[in-house]
Amino acid sequence: MRLITRYILRQLALGTLLVSAGLAVVLWLTQSLRLVEMIISKGLGLGVFVKMTMLLMPSFLVIVFPIALFAVILFTYNRLNGDRELVVMRAVGLGPFGLAKPALLVALVLTGLCYGLTLYIAPKSVETFREMRWQVRNDLTQVLVQEGAFTEIEPGLTVYVRERGPDDELLGILLHDNREPARPVTIMADRGALLNTPEGARVLMETGNRQEVEEGTGRMSLLYFDRHVLELGKIGGEAGPRFRDARERMTDELLAISTENSELGEEDVRKFHAEAHQRLSSPLFNLSFALIACAAMLTGAFNRRGHGARVLTAVAAMVGVQVMGLAAINGAATSEALMPLIYGVAIVPGVIAAAVLYRSTRAVAGPIGPAVPQGEA
Repeated sequence: MRLITRYILRQLALGTLLVSAGLAVVLWLTQSLRLVEMIISKGLGLGVFVKMTMLLMPSFLVIVFPIALFAVILFTYNRLNGDRELVVMRAVGLGPFGLAKPALLVALVLTGLCYGLTLYIAPKSVETFREMRWQVRNDLTQVLVQEGAFTEIEPGLTVYVRERGPDDELLGILLHDNREPARPVTIMADRGALLNTPEGARVLMETGNRQEVEEGTGRMSLLYFDRHVLELGKIGGEAGPRFRDARERMTDELLAISTENSELGEEDVRKFHAEAHQRLSSPLFNLSFALIACAAMLTGAFNRRGHGARVLTAVAAMVGVQVMGLAAINGAATSEALMPLIYGVAIVPGVIAAAVLYRSTRAVAGPIGPAVPQGEA
């Protein structure tokens, strides 16, 4: 590898890493704010919050990498041009494609990395995230009980828990059951747990007593127990298995799904197929955006005043490709015939930019004319 190629490659790789990290942190912060309320209301720890938000990172990186690489290529080559370094590199015989080689190498690495993210890591992380969120929302110890407070979990049934122990153990339980006004019951227990069973929610209590006041006589009966179970019925979280959406399914599963082998309608099946094709095409934006940026910065004549117009043109082209990509995905969700557009938007702009680079390389090389005989000059 040439010294010049390594010099540019080092700047591009480091810049892409830093910009990607910055953009990923911004996206992480904006998404984490959506989880703060749920985490606080459920009384979950910082570790759970960090884990849930970090599970969203692979999906962010697929979006961030192409944009970060595009921005770094524009900045790096524009700076090299401003410092006249590109002029020197061209003078030693490097053409547009030779100068673009470091950017294309970084783009190839990111393309492979993004395929690993979209085809395996991101679906698995989204599945884990949604499973954790579902458990948090439907965990009876979080949904029904607030630590250190009296909570009416249904009309006539109030519970107090002094604190939560490890593994969702409830410590210091006081439960008052007035669902049958003629026979109010108060139960106190040292420890216990809330259980969600197919028959409904239950409270399992250990080492306590059950107090019941007889109607009419007002006599209280007191029963000590080592273990007691109270049926709560169908309350608490959502019943039935959790539905897995398109983002958490593997790509081969998305492509194989149909109305015949699933309970999904035609519109949902198209959305699942569009998600699969988006995963297969989105990593290619790394190459397309890199080629667009290189075509803008490495072709045309040198301008002492800078290349602001070229930078703006490249940014406009990149934004236009992004918009067309979103439109293609939305269109593919309405018609299977539009699925090829997803790949077209990801590939065609890069091919056009590569053609521009190739023509510029040919123009720089130019045809070699016949030598002038000595004495005729």
